Amino acid sequence: MFPLIFILLLLQLPLLVSSLEGTACFSRMKHRAHIDGDVMIAGFFPLYTLGTDRRNSDASHDEANKMFVFKCYQLVLALAFVIEEINNNSNLLHNMTLGFDIYNADFRAWSAFENSFIWLSGPSKIPNYTCIGESNFVAVLAGTSGMTSVQIGTLLELYKFPQLTFGAFDPALSDHVKFPSLYQISPKDTFLAIAMVSLLLHFSWNWVGLLISQDENGLSILSELREAMDKNKICVAFEHMISDSTLTQVINLITIQNQINKSSANVLIIYGKKEYLLDLMVYLGQYLITSKVWLLNSQCDLSIGRKYFMLGSFHVPLIFSYHHEDIAGFTDFIREVNPSKYPEDFYLAKLWFFSFNCSHFESDCVMWENCPHAASLEWLPVQIFDMAMSEESYNIYNAVYAVAWALHEILLLQTEEPAMSNERWRLHPFLKNIQFYNPAGDQVILNEERKLEAEYDILNIWNFPEGLELKVKIGKFSPYAPHDHQLSVSKDMIEWAIGTTEPPYSVCSESCGPGFRKSPQVGKVVCCFDCAPCVENEISNGTDMEQCIKCPDDEYPNTERNQCLPKAASFLTHEEPLGMALDCVALCFSKLTAAILGVFVKYQDTPIVKANNLSLSYILLISLIFCFLCSLLFIGHPNTITCILQQTIFGLVFTVAVSTVLAKTVTVVLAFRATSPGRRIRWLLVSGAPNFIIPICTLIQVTLCGFWLGTSPPFVDTDAHTEHGYIIILCNKGSLTAFYCVLGYLGSLALASFTVAFLARNLPDTFNEAKFLTFSMLVFCSVWLTFLPVYHSAKGKVMVAVEVFCILASSAGLLCCIFVPKCYIILRRPDRNSLHGFKDKIHTQRKKPS
Repeated sequence: MFPLIFILLLLQLPLLVSSLEGTACFSRMKHRAHIDGDVMIAGFFPLYTLGTDRRNSDASHDEANKMFVFKCYQLVLALAFVIEEINNNSNLLHNMTLGFDIYNADFRAWSAFENSFIWLSGPSKIPNYTCIGESNFVAVLAGTSGMTSVQIGTLLELYKFPQLTFGAFDPALSDHVKFPSLYQISPKDTFLAIAMVSLLLHFSWNWVGLLISQDENGLSILSELREAMDKNKICVAFEHMISDSTLTQVINLITIQNQINKSSANVLIIYGKKEYLLDLMVYLGQYLITSKVWLLNSQCDLSIGRKYFMLGSFHVPLIFSYHHEDIAGFTDFIREVNPSKYPEDFYLAKLWFFSFNCSHFESDCVMWENCPHAASLEWLPVQIFDMAMSEESYNIYNAVYAVAWALHEILLLQTEEPAMSNERWRLHPFLKNIQFYNPAGDQVILNEERKLEAEYDILNIWNFPEGLELKVKIGKFSPYAPHDHQLSVSKDMIEWAIGTTEPPYSVCSESCGPGFRKSPQVGKVVCCFDCAPCVENEISNGTDMEQCIKCPDDEYPNTERNQCLPKAASFLTHEEPLGMALDCVALCFSKLTAAILGVFVKYQDTPIVKANNLSLSYILLISLIFCFLCSLLFIGHPNTITCILQQTIFGLVFTVAVSTVLAKTVTVVLAFRATSPGRRIRWLLVSGAPNFIIPICTLIQVTLCGFWLGTSPPFVDTDAHTEHGYIIILCNKGSLTAFYCVLGYLGSLALASFTVAFLARNLPDTFNEAKFLTFSMLVFCSVWLTFLPVYHSAKGKVMVAVEVFCILASSAGLLCCIFVPKCYIILRRPDRNSLHGFKDKIHTQRKKPS
């Protein structure tokens, strides 16, 4: 295999020579950057963009300059800076200096393998013939691409040569069986998916597209992203795996473009490496119709693709880059760099030549005519050369320090003059366990089991005015911070797409505001939903609530159903119009009853008062006064005492009243039957037997009420559901059975009184009041029969008002039907309130038939 590779390299030599036509000065310089040292480090950096394009070799300097992007040259300067810093450190590597050689290693696998092979064997020597032990190289720094590290590592592993990779952490390189001599400088990338999802949550983006490179790293991050997104209810609008095959990319480009433009997702997570995604990103940047937010990992930093930034202002790139501290003196070092300081740096000379429009002398390749004397890389625009240390440069800085500390520990263990040409064999045990703090204060650990997790700086590229291409730190994610403080973002620092100052929406469905809940759409992901209003007595006081919240019993929802309001207490009060009206009626009728009682007392000796048992009339009038007054117990704020008194007093006083009416009716019947001498009924009438009806009937009612109070008495209760917005305070009957027994017993007495009075209505007696008793009981029974259905259909205070009205109406019926006609005769027709008057009336009635 090695002879074949060597032949291929010989075939490439004419092309390499022809690439430098038109720049004769450079032909005398080796294509490398070099610093001598006792111990050497080889660096394979992606510097292919610094070569002249063979297809445009005759172009002017300005045109040729447009073909180059010199940002990768910072890697060389970072290596030079750290080498000089270590060599000037008297506490590290006593009497020994470090040096380096730089070789190009672009993204093409064959090129990376070719240059590393040339470095090992020499370009003009037989492959694998040079004894590697004679070299003073002790370590190799491999490029930003994992593929480059794999290609170089496969070759270096034959010699157990230590390789330190300065690119992003790659799980594929963690196979210590396959790459036992390879060390990754970057921290672990475990929290990248969580960091991206945290940013999505911060901006409330839950509808996201995924463009992932189709490799081992892409599949790994895809799994992590799905898991983190599922936990936080973020949905994938579309997903595409990007192959490294050019043909496959061309076939999928139009499909991807149409998918992105049609989707309502305005955020794309793009993960991959430059060699995978560069062409795709340039295409999407030019042909996407709508602006999108691109969440990128640091590996697909698009600063190398200048064509993208021609339309960069129409899209918003947010890059997750490894966080690192600033290295003191690095910017000043770059500012002072020039070709005269590093005459063996081919790439610096080329950069200087094209950046500052210099001309050269054929005899001198170091001094440059027409170059500004104070020229500095600081003069270059940031899109050409960035003065800020990149994460790859920072990893190079740490990698060289790791090698230096390992060598330093070896020197401390040696007892004789060191032979450093063999020290690379002894570096591995020290590198595996190396742990130190670099001059910036960051801890460096190469052992992957103890390696720290990465913290991320979130960078936004400002491209307004167009071509600025300035990376601005707008946030940070730290896995070591408390959960709620891991992400910090400065929204004001983000440059959104042209014409907007606010972050875009990226949701499948518009948010459901307060008063609504999310209703899932059948067959779609959880991010796609409809908004359904909360049902009665439920609210939602947040955005995108899964379920509405039921208001407590003492609260009710407002009209918008986004807040629970306290319910007002509702009961029949004395102050409201209905309560005042019932109070007035009760008091008026009680006074009227008292007045009638007074009339009867005053005219107690008249025939019409004596005719129907004066004592029963007094009892009935007094009981009616209490019937009217007991209705006042039903009005006002209920309490335990009033609840008990309401039903018991109502039952007892009405029992007395109805039983009195029954006694009066029985008295009328007995009086008529007792007109015949010698009858036993006359004895019952004379003995006052009808008067015992009242205590007996009342005693039965007292027994029923006592049983009621002893088992389940009435109590204060609340009803929070019947009336919207109100808590009805009412008296609960307690035992409904006892209540209906009391009411039923009262009804049976009324029915008995009505029956007896009805049968005695036509008895031929001068002062017979059976007709009035019959009509009064008819009114009484009609009121209470109407009461039952109306009472059960009424709610709240209306129910109480119906009961009070029935009490007043039935009591008024008894009063008006029995006593008002008598008062009319007593007060308005006194001539009829005497035996003489009644005899004249009877005599007149007897004459009329003849």
